[in-house]
Amino acid sequence: MICSGESERQIKTIYDEVTHALKKEGISPHHREGALDSGWLVLDFSDVIVHIFAPTERAYYQLDKLWSEATTLVRIQ
Repeated sequence: MICSGESERQIKTIYDEVTHALKKEGISPHHREGALDSGWLVLDFSDVIVHIFAPTERAYYQLDKLWSEATTLVRIQ
């Protein structure tokens, strides 16, 4: 999953909500990476990797382009 937040506060909220919602289902990340000030947080749930970007970092790393040929399951805008 690739998503963006417009501010550190939004990025943290996305991170917290994903973690909280999955924890309620008994699912915890196997690994966490990144820091708010880096503009990129990653949650590794084994079968699903959650990338939370600031807009600048998302444009720089272009993971959307890298995965452009993969099947999109859900697109929320």
